[in-house]
Amino acid sequence: MKATVHVTLKNGVLDPQGKAVEHALGTLGFNGIEGARIGKYIELDLAETNADKAETQVTEMCEKLLANTVIENFRVEVDG
Repeated sequence: MKATVHVTLKNGVLDPQGKAVEHALGTLGFNGIEGARIGKYIELDLAETNADKAETQVTEMCEKLLANTVIENFRVEVDG
């Protein structure tokens, strides 16, 4: 079973990497960029065959390691 995790900064949290990308795109001539936010995309291959159990397991992984829940949100998708 495959799980994907999308981790993004919460609203209101400064994103210096996103600001750098926004500025660089403007420098390269890509006008009209009003903001950029950088996040993480994680793919996990799981031995678990039950989708509900897999989602619970990956959620726990996010809460303990994959995401800093103080400043980041995460979304889990399980395919299988």
